[in-house]
Amino acid sequence: MAASDPVVEDAILQCLSLHSNPSYPISSVTYFPNTTSYIPILHSYIRNLRFTSPTTPKPLFIVAPTHISHIQASIICCKSFQLQIRIRSGGHDYDGLSYVSQSPFAIMDMFMMRSVEVNLEDATVWVDSGSTIGELYHAIAERSKVYGFPAGVCHSVGVGGHFSGGGYGNMMRKFGLSVDHVLDAVIVDAEGRVLDRKKMGEDLFWGIRGGGGASFGVIVSWKIKLVPVPEVVTVFRVQKTLEQGATDVVHRWQYVAGNMHDELFIRVVLSAVKRKGQKTIRAKFNALFLGNAQDLVRVMSDSFPELGLVGEDCIEMSWIDSVLFWDNFPVGTSVDVLLERHDTTEKFLKKKSDYVQQPISKTGLEGVWSKMMELEKPVLALNPYGGRMGEISEMEVPFPHRAGNLYKIQYSVNWKEEGEDVGDRYLDLIRRLYDYMTPYVSKSPRSSYLNYRDVDIGVNGPGNATYEEARVWGEKYFKRNFDRLVEVKTKVDPSNFFRYEQSIPSLAAFSVGIMSE
Repeated sequence: MAASDPVVEDAILQCLSLHSNPSYPISSVTYFPNTTSYIPILHSYIRNLRFTSPTTPKPLFIVAPTHISHIQASIICCKSFQLQIRIRSGGHDYDGLSYVSQSPFAIMDMFMMRSVEVNLEDATVWVDSGSTIGELYHAIAERSKVYGFPAGVCHSVGVGGHFSGGGYGNMMRKFGLSVDHVLDAVIVDAEGRVLDRKKMGEDLFWGIRGGGGASFGVIVSWKIKLVPVPEVVTVFRVQKTLEQGATDVVHRWQYVAGNMHDELFIRVVLSAVKRKGQKTIRAKFNALFLGNAQDLVRVMSDSFPELGLVGEDCIEMSWIDSVLFWDNFPVGTSVDVLLERHDTTEKFLKKKSDYVQQPISKTGLEGVWSKMMELEKPVLALNPYGGRMGEISEMEVPFPHRAGNLYKIQYSVNWKEEGEDVGDRYLDLIRRLYDYMTPYVSKSPRSSYLNYRDVDIGVNGPGNATYEEARVWGEKYFKRNFDRLVEVKTKVDPSNFFRYEQSIPSLAAFSVGIMSE
């Protein structure tokens, strides 16, 4: 089925046309391997070059829907032809699960569904899953200087995956996650039905807000509530090496970053670098403060004087300009860059995540520095919790990582060289650092963040996964919420049509499989 077969393709296209609205011909947005647009569209939203090799499984076809009937038809016809379906919004699934499958499959590529409708009367937005975070931010800023939205810092990330996995950013200590501000959604379920919040019910609406939408259906659009932002915010970026006292400053950061002013978010990015021929660790402190520079300097002087922040380090700007700053654009860059979807060169990459619940001692940090300098390539990003994140119940939505977490770690390794051997070497580096961190991070389970997709923590086998099989990775992402997600899945998709390597299992589908065997 993975190879091009004109007879099968014609049958699929007939099925798609039969089940979609003829006023919006689905044939014009369906791409088979023998069409010239197939490879460009397939590759355009592969954000990890590990999944562009000749041996990477390819879809039997791609549908880039422009109308909701295209989604309905794709679901119906994939079921008829026993194909799995992969749903891709922006292509930032770090392990490629939104566009790669080991079973015969099709891709639902949402990039053409990118409407953003801002309503300032009630401070809400309807945003399509195929929109990017950058397009959402741009639309908000076009209409208002006093509203924003708490979501990620990478502007090319797709809304669909970002929201359905939780969605966090540099305003989470003040406002929580993206999904904490979702009011409604439209989803197409496994039967092809179009459901809003009222029709889908509160259980499914709960499940898609942090439980991973692709386990339950195709989420078409989201209604979100905007949050107030001041007309002036302040940012800074301060670096310290070991020779400049980075160990003491990072150690202190662990105690204060989650307990400071809720309007202040300070991320630390740690990397091994060379200075004057000697290896050292660079700690880069990136901050957003929802206020002016004078107030920020006072807050820092009171709470975190160890960093030595002075007024000259601070830059006042609008909230939308702070989005650009955090996305590493030079100060003064036009906000229109947020509309660019392909403005950076893609890399080979691997990511992992952890949660830290007790401060790491200075001796412990020194051990981490030594390991990082030994491995050289992996980078750690530490993101503080506290504030609003500690006030929301861990069962409010499927995302459970709330009170009790000091900070989250993102592990990253990127490379440009091609070759499987090269890739294996880099994967080994990040896994070795992850293993080294075991004593310092959460336990029972060792928690992970769904949107930092990591198949290393466990995957479902082929067919319908058992509860026990999926629990291995499921409790790391969802903790106690995993059981409720399984109940929701069993109720809304009992046949387990929407499945992939880390999809929520359906108990009904597994039971049917056992009986048929």
